[in-house]
Amino acid sequence: MTTSRPLRADALRNYEAIVAAATELFATAGANVPFEEIARHAEVGSATMHRRFASRAALFEAVYAEQVDDLLEPRAAPDDPREALEDWLRRFVQFIVSKRAFAEEMAHDTELVHAARRRIYAAVQPLLAAAQASLEVRTDVSADDVLRMLSGIGLADYPEHGQRDRVVEICFRGLRPSE
Repeated sequence: MTTSRPLRADALRNYEAIVAAATELFATAGANVPFEEIARHAEVGSATMHRRFASRAALFEAVYAEQVDDLLEPRAAPDDPREALEDWLRRFVQFIVSKRAFAEEMAHDTELVHAARRRIYAAVQPLLAAAQASLEVRTDVSADDVLRMLSGIGLADYPEHGQRDRVVEICFRGLRPSE
């Protein structure tokens, strides 16, 4: 939120309605949904929308900050370093699939994107390093390589049910060292 003092009840309802509408529309229509469409969907006026969110970046932060936190929340991981990496990467793909606008926004050069990217990379790099140190994952790939590849997989459309999961598994097999 852009203010440090508590919002009035009606202002809080408007804020929550805008964030809910933006979350839904970003997920279905992508990052370029016009502010006016979000305001209509939230059943608030355009002025209310702009008063609460002066920029698209502020709206993205409100929508995605908590969701990035959830992605990065430590969870019990398998003891095997490769399995721990793959488990986290599956969560990342699911995040990308359900957060299409966020994934689209990650291609831009904004402070919000840089902060989110730093946090995501900081989460995956130790998992990748551990899997590489155990010699279960190729040592010639970087976290950037893996995240870009999986982002593309997550954003692609698949005509066949289960195809995305198969493509992710093919990716994982490609990360294993050749024998």
